[in-house]
Amino acid sequence: MAKGDKFYFENFVASVEIAKKAANYLVECLENYDADKIDEMLAKMHEIEHSADVKKHEMNGALAKAFVTPIDREDLDMLSHQLDDVVDLIEEVLQKFYVYDVKKIDASAIEFAKNIVRACEILCEIMGEFENFKKSKNIHSLIVKLNDVEEECDKLYLSSTRALTKNSTDVLETVSWLKIYEGLEECSDACEHVSECVGSVIMKNT
Repeated sequence: MAKGDKFYFENFVASVEIAKKAANYLVECLENYDADKIDEMLAKMHEIEHSADVKKHEMNGALAKAFVTPIDREDLDMLSHQLDDVVDLIEEVLQKFYVYDVKKIDASAIEFAKNIVRACEILCEIMGEFENFKKSKNIHSLIVKLNDVEEECDKLYLSSTRALTKNSTDVLETVSWLKIYEGLEECSDACEHVSECVGSVIMKNT
């Protein structure tokens, strides 16, 4: 692989590390939730999201100048945007706590956020292997592993939203938490989309 080609894979590794940082911070916010400090939490999360934007812009700049790329330019661009989407969606989850003026955290939301951390951790492993995907013995099993985490998130989404609609007597609270769980589900889906895209790229290039 040409020396310049390493940039793309290093950018992906850095981007997914930022996604993991955002997911970990979401867990921290929920475990130590204080509605009076939501502005501070949003500001710190936005800093993390901005650092992800920087990585996306760096990728865009490199692709605009590149004559030859290690894999299709469109695939590099798609992966970069999908990784950025993960961070954007995690930030949007935290924003929902502000929008809906949430005062108390549902324990299932913390469990869900921890699953998103797990998904991001697996994505870190996948991106660590991606540069040498033709020789990697682990990348396919990691993609399957991430799919398993996403399925756990699907089950948690169903059980959490069912419990919410059965037990809540406050309509606004019910609607608010339904939106939050939808946001968490979108985060897990976004992680899976990245891994699926990696799988497709591997099939096209082997």
